[in-house]
Amino acid sequence: MWYICYDMKGEFPPIERFGLREWRAVVLTNEVHGHLGIYSTLGVKMGLRALEEFDALGCTGHVSIVSHAGLVPPESCLNDGLQIGTGSTLGHGLISAPATATPSASADFTCGGRTMRISLREKFDLRIREDIQRATARFGRTEEYWQTVHDLALQYWAEWDRAEIFEVRE
Repeated sequence: MWYICYDMKGEFPPIERFGLREWRAVVLTNEVHGHLGIYSTLGVKMGLRALEEFDALGCTGHVSIVSHAGLVPPESCLNDGLQIGTGSTLGHGLISAPATATPSASADFTCGGRTMRISLREKFDLRIREDIQRATARFGRTEEYWQTVHDLALQYWAEWDRAEIFEVRE
């Protein structure tokens, strides 16, 4: 399934652009999550961005997270990517995702006495919602829908830089 991301030279652009660490985390999230999804991929990118902001890339598993993605898909899929991207897992008691009527692709991260909120910028959030709405209207929740989600996740992963798609506030 990964072959569709290779360019004409046989290279994989997300590795070239975003590094092996992001690639490995997205691949692992795909395995844990059960499919390559939009929000789970964003969760990896968001988690890695948090580690970069804390200058903590070498110490995964030490960041506390309160996710605002809730517990209902598709937004809640962000939680799987956050866990893999940061190493802050439910088992370690470092992530919580309270139920919410207004889920969002955002989370509060705490490390070393600092807390920051990282949120998907509105234009990217709108693009995802519109693309998912179009896919749902066209295919329902059929195999074609899931293939479209997969293709969109690959596209967003390859094109969207974690340094640009999120707003970071302390």
